Amino acid sequence: MSETSNNNKPKVNVPRPSLTWLYVLIALVFIFLYFSSDGGSISKEVTYSKFQEMIEKGYASKIVAYDNNTAEMYVKPEHIVDVFQKDASKVGRSPAVQVNIPSTEALDKYLDEQAEKGNFTGEIKYDKKSDYFGAIFWNLLPILFFILLWLFLMRRMSGGSGNGAPGNVFNVGRSKAQLFEKGANRITFKDVAGQAAAKQEVQEIVDFLKQPQKYTELGGKIPKGALLIGPPGTGKTLLAKAVAGEADVPFFSISGSDFVEMFVGVGASRVRDLFRQAKEKSPCIIFIDEIDAVGRARGKNPSMGGNDERENTLNQLLTEMDGFGSNSGVIILAATNRVDILDKALLRAGRFDRQIYVDLPDLNERKEVFGVHLRPLKLDNTVDVDLLARQTPGFSGADIANVCNEAALIAARHQKAAVGKEDFLAAIDRIVGGLEKKTKVMTAAEKRAIALHEAGHATISWFLEHANPLIKVTIVPRGRALGAAWYLPEERQITTKEQMLDEMCATLGGRAAEEVFIGHISTGAMNDLERVTKQAYAMIAYAGMSDKLPNLCYYNNEEYSFNKPYSEHTAELIDKEVQIMINEQYSRAKALLREHQEGHNQLAQLLIEKEVIFAEDVERIFGKRPWASRSEEIMAEETKTPAALPGAQADTEQKKLPEKPEDNGENNH
Repeated sequence: MSETSNNNKPKVNVPRPSLTWLYVLIALVFIFLYFSSDGGSISKEVTYSKFQEMIEKGYASKIVAYDNNTAEMYVKPEHIVDVFQKDASKVGRSPAVQVNIPSTEALDKYLDEQAEKGNFTGEIKYDKKSDYFGAIFWNLLPILFFILLWLFLMRRMSGGSGNGAPGNVFNVGRSKAQLFEKGANRITFKDVAGQAAAKQEVQEIVDFLKQPQKYTELGGKIPKGALLIGPPGTGKTLLAKAVAGEADVPFFSISGSDFVEMFVGVGASRVRDLFRQAKEKSPCIIFIDEIDAVGRARGKNPSMGGNDERENTLNQLLTEMDGFGSNSGVIILAATNRVDILDKALLRAGRFDRQIYVDLPDLNERKEVFGVHLRPLKLDNTVDVDLLARQTPGFSGADIANVCNEAALIAARHQKAAVGKEDFLAAIDRIVGGLEKKTKVMTAAEKRAIALHEAGHATISWFLEHANPLIKVTIVPRGRALGAAWYLPEERQITTKEQMLDEMCATLGGRAAEEVFIGHISTGAMNDLERVTKQAYAMIAYAGMSDKLPNLCYYNNEEYSFNKPYSEHTAELIDKEVQIMINEQYSRAKALLREHQEGHNQLAQLLIEKEVIFAEDVERIFGKRPWASRSEEIMAEETKTPAALPGAQADTEQKKLPEKPEDNGENNH
């Protein structure tokens, strides 16, 4: 017999297993049980009186009594028509009548009487009633149970469809990566607003995938991987999908936690399987989100012991990325916001050749992000994208998307036909400050204390050169805060010591106002003190802004290090310097408040009356701010609304003011 090639090998049609034979077997059993009694003869159930009547007429040829107080009377052939009203050929060979009897003793006595009278001449038989179906059922039930259990387990182990799904016990080592085939991913760079620098870097990756020969002809090597680094919500995952969409190549998406499993060796097996699939789909992109779940530096497990499974998974990932095999056309993208804890071997050149920083969007980029998320919304002509972008410094792309969605929900809640400026301002207020609590009960003394506290912030920030521009002050409770002073922080790349000291002084203005104008202090400044203390320690221990410890940085990025990078004497000196710095700014704040006592009291009284005041209200009391910037002037012009004028309702004011508070946690309980 000649051998044929693999391509010409005839296909063997193996019949698929079917359960038809099982159904046929069950049907045959029922048929057997139905016709097993005397060749399938007919039977008829009658009452005991009717049974006695038939006996007395001499119809019975034989009677069988059972132990369950039932009996069968077999009818003589010549009386079949009288009993069943049918011809003898249609009732079987031994037609019988079934009856419930009082007892076998009573039946015995009755038959003896009828035998003496000559009405019954047949035989009597006593037998045990046999339940064929029940006997077969109880005998086969355990076997059927184990067969069904085996079938269920086999289907589960085969993933339900035999395709190696994640539920497959035998395929537990297979990769869980979600594959987007070529053409299935519709996300492009048009869907990624802002991030111009990051898009420029990843654009080269797209060129590598589209025209690899352009670079390899000159002897260059295509980068194997790029690590996207940035705060949460900045669009790292979206950027990676846009790279695959622009290059129009298959895209494997997986989370770092999907590699880690309780079974030993599973993570390494999934890494191998992922790269095997990627090589088959080459050119393609592998995207590992939150890679710090598997790429944490080895030997720094927080459980004080070695996590062998996670480290084995990382070792396998390092081996695959190092390129012992040919990974041509496979580019790895990963994302994390904890790059400081990643293993150094993972970050070296040859694995992740590039680190791309995806930062929070600046003013112009926020305009672009707003433009993307405003497309599906129905807007009116009051919406100003420039104004919204200026009101949201420090917002990530995810935050801006949340603002747009919240604004649409607020507009729908108020039965509006389109989303307006007021809805966006209220959405920013809701997201940053929390839900407004108009029903919170406060005494007059508490309300006055909160007003004095918030007026202290406003007064100090108005007269400090480097303090953030004030937008509004409110004593309307939101979230956990009983009041808040809202600012528009400048977007600085670096911050000077003078700027930080002015901000610290403005933050202490609330506690200083309580001491100066009430005579006692409260827990309302807890959030202020927490922020000031952290800022002072950062200035002295990290930024070297202390007179006694100048130009020294004690920052230690060892996450699980239990040793301080300085001595106990230095720690004591740091504590003293922090205390001196905070006390100096606290005294400075009290001096400014005493100097402007009259204006502060007017501001506090206005807060008590209106609950919300704006920068123009403060300007009417104190005059024009001495160090107002051009952006602050533009902001003041754009935020002047009828709601900010005297006599307007506090509820309306709350919805029409621009907000990005630097201080939104005042008076926390």
